[in-house]
Amino acid sequence: MARTIKKNAFYAQSGGVTSVINASACGVLETARKHKSKIGKVYAGLNGIIGALTENLIDTSKMTAKEIAALRYTPAGAFGSCRYKLTTLDVNRAEYERIIEVFKAHDIGYFFYNGGGDSQDTAYKVSLLSQEMGYPLTCVGVPKTIDNDLPFTDCCPGFGSVAKYVAVSLKEAELDVASMAKSSTKVFIMEVMGRHAGWIAAAAGLAAGRAKKTPYVILFPEIAFDQAKFLKRVDECVKQLGYCIICVSEGVHDENGKFLADTGLKDAFGHSQLGGVAPVIASMVKENLGYNITGLSPITYSVRPDILRPKLMWIKLMRSAKQP
Repeated sequence: MARTIKKNAFYAQSGGVTSVINASACGVLETARKHKSKIGKVYAGLNGIIGALTENLIDTSKMTAKEIAALRYTPAGAFGSCRYKLTTLDVNRAEYERIIEVFKAHDIGYFFYNGGGDSQDTAYKVSLLSQEMGYPLTCVGVPKTIDNDLPFTDCCPGFGSVAKYVAVSLKEAELDVASMAKSSTKVFIMEVMGRHAGWIAAAAGLAAGRAKKTPYVILFPEIAFDQAKFLKRVDECVKQLGYCIICVSEGVHDENGKFLADTGLKDAFGHSQLGGVAPVIASMVKENLGYNITGLSPITYSVRPDILRPKLMWIKLMRSAKQP
């Protein structure tokens, strides 16, 4: 039976950090320490894949077990993240060869890349080059994205946190709007991330609850936007319930596939650069229905548990008062 050759590992974080990305790092480091016969040191890249390109590696073997465990509750990116686009092998082969060169120098046989779709693609490209160069390297994509749109994942780490945040923020917004709707704001709009996947927008349904009549309108990127149907629904909500709460995904598009918030520009990864769909929706509602609008940003409503319960009781009483 062939003896397993012990190799070091490289771990890096990529893209926008989630509130749980360090928990994933903790999982990688703790698991690696349980398999010391196969994995030696685990190096973390300083600022993601840039750490490999510049050979800025953090030796996590110097971290205590307590320090690694603390990563579960550590915000932001513990080792630094990046938004760095590695182009295709045929365009910039030198960058990929540099990564393999650094891995060879540090006897790295495992590559863990913690990120979203573009990060998983990078891990795949590195694996292809390692095979071509005859360098044995096991590449593992560690899923991380609030969009919850990575293939083969049931619930991607990062999504649960944002789903809770969106639901709680919208519920608080609803309670505030409901208390002022008689004489003031009647429509609240929150824009959430999700260029092609509407999982985050769907989280607004948690705030809506199971009521038969709900003031919530959710706009998904998977469904072509129909202005006439949308405005009709908003108008019905205001006339029947007194107000309307709108959650719109940034990737909402028309029947021709054009983003409502398309600026015509491209970002570093070649994606269409969006300019914000909430103001577009707000103008549409204001110009066609004339209702007062607020919101546009979830930051306006932070989690305030001290006022949430009495407001819930107040809105229950008000709704009960409307019953015949």
